[in-house]
Amino acid sequence: MSSSWPTLFVLVIVLVLMAVAWFGTRKGPNQTLIRTSLMLALACCYLMWAVTYLAQVHPLERPRKSLVEE
Repeated sequence: MSSSWPTLFVLVIVLVLMAVAWFGTRKGPNQTLIRTSLMLALACCYLMWAVTYLAQVHPLERPRKSLVEE
């Protein structure tokens, strides 16, 4: 069985990148839009990666052998 450490490790990296996006966005009229777009993109990329990774680590259905021999 695989552990959940890779998922948590990537989550920490994404949270750090979100903090950088929050504090690193330049002041201006579109600051809120840029900040929100960056954080939403990071969250969506993380969720897509996590779902794909976890689906491969813990599949819903186990592979089964074919009953018909060819």
